Amino acid sequence: MSRLSSQIAESANKVNKFIETVVDLDSEPKVLYNAARHIIDAGGKRLRPFLVLKTCKLVGGNEEDALATAASLEMLHTFTLLHDDIMDQDEKRRGVPSVHTKWGVPIAIVAGDLLFAKVYEAITKYTDSNRVKPKRILQVMQEVSEATIVLCEGQTRDMMFECKETVSEAEYFKMIEGKTAALFEVSARCGGLLGGATKSQVKRLGEFGHYSGIAFQVIDDVLALTADEKVLKKPVGNDIREGKRTLMVVYALKKASARQKKQILETLGNKDASAEQIKETISLIDSLGAITYAKKLADRYIKKAKKALARFPDCDDKEDLINLADLIFDRQH
Repeated sequence: MSRLSSQIAESANKVNKFIETVVDLDSEPKVLYNAARHIIDAGGKRLRPFLVLKTCKLVGGNEEDALATAASLEMLHTFTLLHDDIMDQDEKRRGVPSVHTKWGVPIAIVAGDLLFAKVYEAITKYTDSNRVKPKRILQVMQEVSEATIVLCEGQTRDMMFECKETVSEAEYFKMIEGKTAALFEVSARCGGLLGGATKSQVKRLGEFGHYSGIAFQVIDDVLALTADEKVLKKPVGNDIREGKRTLMVVYALKKASARQKKQILETLGNKDASAEQIKETISLIDSLGAITYAKKLADRYIKKAKKALARFPDCDDKEDLINLADLIFDRQH
């Protein structure tokens, strides 16, 4: 994993420098650009841009041709985080105050909007049409637009679920396919497109991103209940307090007795729930086998992701993507 870690760090460094150019802190009004860069500068895994650059290389492309799109998808991801924090009223993100906490909701909204506009500016202004066919750049624009629509649909489903007592497993997966997997999928597809991939290669890369993204969200939900708070850099149990219908909640409610179900529902979505109540509810969900079940399903999706790469020739880039899938499953934050 040391090779993969250094590769992700190297990719993140390139992406960060690119974003620093596109979202320049010397631009006016400074408050807007500082707010837009705040969460980006706080860190993050940069897995989506890594996926863009690595899939580009896998199909024989030059990762420099994909750098603008890699950075644009990180900005798109950050845009969703800014607005997500407003909707969930989260006070922290990546160990720092959330944008709306630091600058207020109006600035946070506009900062998110700025990042969304910068997504398309980056792709159109900085992708060299002498090196990448304009048709492929247009395809990338279309892919990103479609993924953003699906992402909005997934986020809306997530919010709507908080008002429903029960949600089916199928509904949960439909939601995370939009909320999370869509961005992983488009990252892998765009990398392939910019690297000159064939239609069948783009499809298989998309499948890798899709299944990896589903596993990422399931593991994210598991960590939100089980991680070390210092490592996670946000309060453990927040998903319970916010009433999130994660896979574990869906499974636990299905398996619970009437009494257990009542206990879970009394805490779920209760903003005033004590830390002890949250802890007891997480313990109950775990005792019903929900966390084990979620990990097993995540592992199944990781295997599907790896299978999608089977027809690509063996090489270092393919191995890096396989290791990335393992990292998604094994991560601690």
